[in-house]
Amino acid sequence: MKLIIGLGNPGKEYEKTRHNAGFLAVDKIVSSSEYQVSSVKQKFNAEISQGTINNEKTILAKPQTFMNNSGQAVRAILDYYKINPEDIIVIHDDLDIPLGEFKISKNKNSGGHKGVQSIIDHLGTKDFTRIRIGINAENKKTPTEKFVLGKFSEDETREIERVIGEIVLNISTQL
Repeated sequence: MKLIIGLGNPGKEYEKTRHNAGFLAVDKIVSSSEYQVSSVKQKFNAEISQGTINNEKTILAKPQTFMNNSGQAVRAILDYYKINPEDIIVIHDDLDIPLGEFKISKNKNSGGHKGVQSIIDHLGTKDFTRIRIGINAENKKTPTEKFVLGKFSEDETREIERVIGEIVLNISTQL
């Protein structure tokens, strides 16, 4: 069994913000033909979808604990389903990567991302895969917290949708 976690913040005011790139990716995976959904529910302080990708039982989750406490929900999900940390993929925004790009890393430090750090702290390991979605705009002059909580512009939305489409097409290779 695999677990794919999209990081973000719950609530209408955070929809389509840069910090919710992980939520946007999970939503796209759930609606894609790559993912065969069998159930969707609220459990463990998360929105959870169960289904399959490439005949592999896969759970997609969007923690509802707010970004900086994501590890609480992730730990509860792993414990309940008895999933090993190396069988999880965490998808999140990354301010150090240019908009329109993504990087895949495994067994790395949080790089200052508080949601990822929360997961590392709650799991006691960094041995999981991360898909880091670039949100860095070249002309960013806004303070970091305000920038990541800001909404994507129309042009940025097109870029994010394109890169998330690439991630969805490649997600099965990460399982």
